[in-house]
Amino acid sequence: MWRYLFVAIFFVAACSTNNSVLPIKITGEAQGTYYSIIYYDSLARDFQFEIDSLLDAFDQSVSLWVPGSILSKVNNNIDFVILDKYFIDNFHLAKKVAHETNGAFDFTIGSLVKAWGFGYDNQKHVDSIIIDSLLKIVGYEKVDIIDNRVVKQNKSTTFDFNAIAQGYSVDMIGEFLNRRQIDNFLVDIGGEVMARGQKPDGNSWKVGIEKPAKDSDNQRDLTAIIKLENQSVATSGNYRKFFEKDGIRYSHMINPATGYPARHNLLSVSVIADNTALADAYATACMIMGLDKSIAFIEARNELDAFFIYSNDIGEYEVYATDGFSSLIISEFKE
Repeated sequence: MWRYLFVAIFFVAACSTNNSVLPIKITGEAQGTYYSIIYYDSLARDFQFEIDSLLDAFDQSVSLWVPGSILSKVNNNIDFVILDKYFIDNFHLAKKVAHETNGAFDFTIGSLVKAWGFGYDNQKHVDSIIIDSLLKIVGYEKVDIIDNRVVKQNKSTTFDFNAIAQGYSVDMIGEFLNRRQIDNFLVDIGGEVMARGQKPDGNSWKVGIEKPAKDSDNQRDLTAIIKLENQSVATSGNYRKFFEKDGIRYSHMINPATGYPARHNLLSVSVIADNTALADAYATACMIMGLDKSIAFIEARNELDAFFIYSNDIGEYEVYATDGFSSLIISEFKE
């Protein structure tokens, strides 16, 4: 199952009495999670069939859970795999973020993710010897696309686009709506969110940022609500997907440098960017880098803003927001 992210959406669809354009909302399932899309169309067109078809085609390209997907074939070293636009785009975007984050984000960690039991079979096969051996085949600089074919230095290297592909699918649906001259919409796939335009009453879209839970099945509560207009937000956290052994919690956030789950006091990061795929990937990279390095990384880039939730020395939650993110907060909830 694709990883769930942690943003709650407020689909407040109230229209003024003087506006005849009503919201159209479509929902469904894709990539092992939900999708929910709301848009305003003067022609009242229903795009559910087209969107479902797009998401299905996307799964056939980059999903780890579709045995015949292009990604599965590449990971299994099937000869003469024809790469499509989705795969190539995700590859190059993932490599861009990997380079910018000095490998904190690395899409070649597929074998490590599987070894830790966070892959499609949920089976753990891990010890220090296995980790050391798998680290030798990890490294974004060891793979490339040449003449429309994936080239690996080591055939055992496997890709995992989960930390960028879901965001990319949001961008894909946004582009579809743009081509249909839909200017005001909000797309949410598993918590990855793109907002464009406004609601007919002139108000911005509202998005809730979830408070980290102590246990994976705890009730979802909010820590803040932000307004979002012509931007995307993606959240990554370590508190919904993990296992415990001998009193130690191991999250699905695997550090490509060590081969082990990242361990620090950063609990979740919400990144705002113009592009949902990049917001998705940068949020994951921040969860690997930890609080101080992540703040420095985000604040060095004018095109990004972020909201960090972390635990202090006595286990209490604290937050830090960049100036740009703070300007978007319309409500905060304290314990």
